[in-house]
Amino acid sequence: MAGDNVKVKIDNVVKKYNTRKGEMIALNGVNLEIKENEFICVVGPSGCGKSTLLNIIAGLLEPTSGQVLVDGKPVEGPGPERGVVFQQYALFPWLTVLKNVEFGLKLKGVTGEQATAEAMKYLKMVQLEQFANSYPKELSGGMKQRVAIARAYAVNPEVLLMDEPFGALDAQTRTQLQSELLVTWEQEKKTCFFITHDVDEAIILAQKVIIMSARPGRIKEIVDINIPYPRTQETKMSPEFLELKNYIWSQVYQEYLEVRK
Repeated sequence: MAGDNVKVKIDNVVKKYNTRKGEMIALNGVNLEIKENEFICVVGPSGCGKSTLLNIIAGLLEPTSGQVLVDGKPVEGPGPERGVVFQQYALFPWLTVLKNVEFGLKLKGVTGEQATAEAMKYLKMVQLEQFANSYPKELSGGMKQRVAIARAYAVNPEVLLMDEPFGALDAQTRTQLQSELLVTWEQEKKTCFFITHDVDEAIILAQKVIIMSARPGRIKEIVDINIPYPRTQETKMSPEFLELKNYIWSQVYQEYLEVRK
């Protein structure tokens, strides 16, 4: 499913922070090529720099050295070709669901009936069209996250950056959103960079799982997930899945032990 073209190139990215305890290295020489339409999941212990890396790709943080290229052009700030979904829903509470999804479209200059039609298309995709006129406070956590995903998709980004988007949800909602995300990814052909703490989630979604080392964050290993799509919850029972899960979890756990030393 992935194209051969490199969509996102992470070139020797280093990120240092000055803290009261002195300099802290969050990322130390991260190199990665993500192909067009590829689905990448990133796992690793807390504090290994996963979110820092995502924020650098999003253009919300600058690397201390190194660079990120999207389609060969250096990232110099946020851009419409990169959509971001965070764990916190980040919806505007004073806007209806529909207006939240239209918001990004308006920034792109899409207005009026066209914006409404586009927004409704993506609300249908996440099965929330009947809540178009509701406000975020009237929705459950899972529904709010669906609105955030619809909003990210509506501006038609080529790269979707997702930072534990299902992390705060109950297991059933999470499973449902994983399935929806896979269907949408196959239909819409996006390049996905998805951070999760959940090894099951990483394997069910991704073509490649990136395991990051404990701080300072580096790529420890890239694991190919050679399980054919479409993947369902039954996939989790297969011997291939369980073998990958045990392997990836043991690698992440080793890094977790490093953090605790």
